[in-house]
This record gives sequence, structure tokens and C-alpha cells, in this order.
Amino acid sequence: MPFITHAGNRLFYTLEGAESAPVLIFSNSLGTDHTMWSPQAEALGRHFRILRYDTRGHGQSALPPGPGSVAELGSDVIALMDALNIRKAAFCGLSMGGLTGMWLGVNAPQRFSRIVLANTAPKIGTLDAWNTRIEGVLRDGMAPLVEGSLQRWFTPSFVSAAGNRLDDLRKVLTGLDARGYAANCAAVRDADLREAIKTISVPVLVIAGSADPSTTAAEGRALADAIPGARYLELEAAHLSNREQPERFTEALLDFLGAEAQQAANRPANDGERYQAGLAVRREVLGSAHVDRSLARLNSLNDEFQNLITRYAWGEIWTREGLPRHTRSLITIAMMVALNRSEELKLHLRAAANNNVSRDEIKEVLLQTAIYCGVPAANSAFHMAEEVFAAVDMEGLKGL
Repeated sequence: MPFITHAGNRLFYTLEGAESAPVLIFSNSLGTDHTMWSPQAEALGRHFRILRYDTRGHGQSALPPGPGSVAELGSDVIALMDALNIRKAAFCGLSMGGLTGMWLGVNAPQRFSRIVLANTAPKIGTLDAWNTRIEGVLRDGMAPLVEGSLQRWFTPSFVSAAGNRLDDLRKVLTGLDARGYAANCAAVRDADLREAIKTISVPVLVIAGSADPSTTAAEGRALADAIPGARYLELEAAHLSNREQPERFTEALLDFLGAEAQQAANRPANDGERYQAGLAVRREVLGSAHVDRSLARLNSLNDEFQNLITRYAWGEIWTREGLPRHTRSLITIAMMVALNRSEELKLHLRAAANNNVSRDEIKEVLLQTAIYCGVPAANSAFHMAEEVFAAVDMEGLKGL
């Protein structure tokens, strides 16, 4: 079974999807487990590598030793990412999971590309209400909470028409250890991120339910207003909007996270694909004649090096969508001037036309290098550019 141990707590997780896909982490609400995200995991599995986990004290994760904190819940996510070698991910949390997402956005923004905060608020409920719930569940167990929770989680019309669609949630809530539930109630009770969220720099989408009695739409709107640049979406749902409006919720995720997924979908998935993609780009940028000459010179000494640069310089970097090839070509020319790499500079001066770079643009870059790399370096670069352009022009005349 997939578990990690962090700070004395054993955490259960599932990790599904292509290794080359961007990672999307889902964090469950109070009283549920990782299976609450089944509709989204199924729908988004071909776009993302999906990491779901059971929050400590829920599902198959171990009981915490006592009352918890949102900081501990957030550190569990970072520990999972570290254990699974996930450098950066998108994150989606609902209710308690949303509080976890806020903490992560404040304290570990460099680890997250985007964060979705659903049906949540930076301060949820009141001290008295949480203490009453904690005392009741420790005294009477989970059973008395089940039907009341479902009534808060969903609108009356949805509950009446749901049939057996709520059985999985009912079973999970009934089966929780009251001590784990109470520990997480304490974590939510004590969390107050109203000031901290104003510093979140990660792109955020806030999703609220128009009929949510626990974290109201007004609270969702206030949350979005407090986070710089955050988007806001309101769904016709109560608290578990991802289950009451699964298609709309999933569409919102894909719309918010879609550019990242699309970029990954177009990228090579393994070294073989990376080599082929790199070889194709190398031909497009440098010209087939140059590449064919390089391939003809392969031997036991340089073969692995040529394979390496084809896979990673051309198959990994030049295939990225973050910069157009035109820009990459100009940047590379400037770098070759700065590093005094004359052979590589000549190669990229010749190749620049394949990237729709004009000679006037190259002149501007070389003038820029005169200021930032030094006049001698730029002087040599201008001479090389003249030689390359003259050779290219002569080849053009010969072809007429």
C-alpha cells in the first residue's frame, strides 16, 4: 500500500497518471477522504498526474497524536511531494483542504504553479461551534453527525434526487475514528489566515457554492478579493460543490489549469520521444545539412554526447512553449557573444534565418552586447556576422 511517514504520522496516498504529466494534488474536506475527488480524478487523469491523499486522521492515514494545526496539514503535503520527488505541482483543496492550500500558498509558494481553493474561508466557523462539535463527537461518536453533515454538504433537491450516489461519502464519514475527526476540527477551529492570504503570490482560483451554509458565497468572494489577482467562480451548489456540480467543477479546473496541461501534453514523454523531437527541432533550427554532417561524424567517443544534447538542448529546451524560437535564437546569439564561443556563434548566426530572425534584429542584439558584454566581444561578433552573411548570400547566388 502507498504510504509515507512524516512527523510520526503515516499518510496514505494514490498517485496515478503519466510521469510526464503535470502533477495535480487534491486535498479532502473534513469528514471525507481521497475518494471524494473520484469524479475529478477520472475526468482529469489524461491531462494530469493525480496525487490524492487522506488527510491525517481520515481514511487510511494514521490518527494524529492530539489536536492538529493547519501548519501540520500543510507540512504533510510538502512531505508527500518531497518523498515522491515532486518539485512543483498544482493544488486543489476543498473546505479544510482549502485552508491547507492557503497555508501552502503563504508558506511554500515556490512549490505550486496554481492553487484552487474551493468552498472554504480563511477563518471558518466560531470557537463555540467547533468546541461543541468536538465535545459531541468524542462523547457520542460519528453516527449522530452523518445525516446532518450530508444536509450541509448538499442542497435539499440534490439529496432527494441523489439515490445511492451519496453512499460512498456516508460510509466514509460513518467509519471515521472520532479522535481523528476531532483533531482536524481543532485544526480548522484554530486557523485564522485572514491577514496571511494577502501575501499569496501564486495564481489562485476560488470556487464557492451559492447555497453553501458552511463557507458562504460571500465568504468565498471576500477570500478572492483578499488574494492579489485571484479569480472567483460561483457554482449552484452547497458545500461539496465538486460532487454536486462535478462537470462544472472539473471544467473550471481544466480552464484554470489547462495551459499547463496542454503544454505537458505536447511534450515528449520519454528519452526516445525526446530524442526524436529534439532531432526534428534541431533540423528545423540548424538546417538538415548541418545535422546530417554531425550525424555522419558520430563515433564511439562523441555518440553519447550528441545524443545528450539532442535530447536535452533540443528535445527539452527548444521544444518548450514558454518562448518562441525567434526569441530563443536571439537569446542564444547574445549568450554566445558573452561566452566568446565563436564556432557556436557562427552556427546560430547562420541558423537565425530559420527562426525568422532578421539581420536587422541580429544587429540590434550585437549592439546590445557591446554595452553588456564589451566592445571587443561585439566587434568580433560583427566580423563573424559579416562573414556568415556573405557566405549565405554567396550560397544563395550559386543556387540561382
